[in-house]
Amino acid sequence: MSLTVPPALLDTAQRGPVDDADFVACVRESLPYAWQTVSRVVAELDATGAEHADDALPPPTEAERGQLLRALASDAIRGGLERHFGVRLAFQNCHRVAAFRPAAVDSAAYRDFVSPRGQLLNQSPELRNC
Repeated sequence: MSLTVPPALLDTAQRGPVDDADFVACVRESLPYAWQTVSRVVAELDATGAEHADDALPPPTEAERGQLLRALASDAIRGGLERHFGVRLAFQNCHRVAAFRPAAVDSAAYRDFVSPRGQLLNQSPELRNC
């Protein structure tokens, strides 16, 4: 299961739209490793003033890797994180998370990161089955 949804939030969702802040709080509580990783990358982006920042550290366990996969493979979760942090997230392999400033989404760095070439250049035998 991707998210642990509190009964009150599930009830709200069954009745209609869900507040983005409530959804993001559910993500933060359900996927703490993914939340910490994205938070760390965004903090680096903010601290450096660069157009993007990324984290290529492998997660310590498969459970944490699963959190990243669930967070970044879900359009709703990824979108919630992007809105909350005000960034565009990009993802390679099974753990390399990048945050780009919205103005950098058309940049060469962004296009390189999300390109097939970028994916191929980021491969290694250790990551083949991650």
